[in-house]
Amino acid sequence: MKPEDTTKTAAGTNAGAIGGAILLAALALPGVNKPAMAEAAPDQGEISLKYLDYRDWQPGFDRITVHSPSVEAMIPIAGEWSVAGSIVSDSISGATPLYHSSISGASSMHDHRVAQDLTVTRYFSQGTLSVGGAHSGEDDYQSRTESVNGTLSTESKNTTFNFGIAFDNDVLNPRDHATENARKHNTSMTIGVTQVLGQHDIAQVSLSHTSEEGYLSDPYKFFDFRPDERSENVLGIRWNHYFDSTEGTARLGYRYYTDTWKIRSHTLDAAYVQPLPYGWTITPDVRLYTQTAASFFANAIYDPDIGAPFPLGYVVGSYISEDPRLSAFGAATWGLKVEKNLGKDFKLSLKVDNYEQRSNWALGTGSPNLANFYARFIEVGISKQW
Repeated sequence: MKPEDTTKTAAGTNAGAIGGAILLAALALPGVNKPAMAEAAPDQGEISLKYLDYRDWQPGFDRITVHSPSVEAMIPIAGEWSVAGSIVSDSISGATPLYHSSISGASSMHDHRVAQDLTVTRYFSQGTLSVGGAHSGEDDYQSRTESVNGTLSTESKNTTFNFGIAFDNDVLNPRDHATENARKHNTSMTIGVTQVLGQHDIAQVSLSHTSEEGYLSDPYKFFDFRPDERSENVLGIRWNHYFDSTEGTARLGYRYYTDTWKIRSHTLDAAYVQPLPYGWTITPDVRLYTQTAASFFANAIYDPDIGAPFPLGYVVGSYISEDPRLSAFGAATWGLKVEKNLGKDFKLSLKVDNYEQRSNWALGTGSPNLANFYARFIEVGISKQW
């Protein structure tokens, strides 16, 4: 299996170009695989340790647990460069998902993943250029990524353009030997612009395109035969507003996704960053999501004679998948992050998120008879600047 990727984002700006209020808003604005504003070269290094505990389940059935320690570090070099890297180790155990609430034929699984990434950034007076590489390895899945990203700002520093391109090369060797040395290639491109709108507001618009080709089916699922090509397009819009009265920052975002498998999705997210006395910060957040089903998604039907879900009326050789992730559903995520500055450049953080997915929460008609899905994330971290 290959866990879903998570995008780590940061934002920076030039303090001399805009006021303190807009600086806070800019620092709170997530980018799209890139800083939101052109950054000044860092004058301090940073190291952080994190531990993620993840669990998901369906009604009457515990599924996956993940224990994931990680370490991240960033080192400034000569006032014009920085090197950043991370390593994460995931211990995964549990069972594959239920197709439908009436089916109990899930299978057990155990896996271990180790991932590393390294990025070198050069800082210029009006922009940045970053080159990075990453590797993720499991017993049955190897993934390698190379990327180039950059930013270019105007002289006023009020407008920043960002661009990026990444290449993924994956190799699958599933344990059931459904295929051997199957390969998948992805090319992703992103462009965007971040604009200071005034003393308290900053906005960002981005567009990205991803082309996938190769083995895109799931070798561990029955009746999973997917096209060997997929094109994806994403429009992202973000807006941050700083409040003088509370010294807090509201973060709002919208994301529209479409692909050649006929999946269409909408994502709305909102967060509010509130500094408190004695070095505390709290950030409540919520995310709402809905998607349509892939054109070849099929609702499985349980046949007691066969003992497994199968698609009614399936024609051999046609595309089909019973993967619930390709169904029509809606989902909600809500959580809270608490941070505490401990002095001497130490910071402690705790983040808790809850996720719930239901077919009848889809905008429009959801895929029928799918079991509800629930997940919980707990992440603890500590960081030190020097």
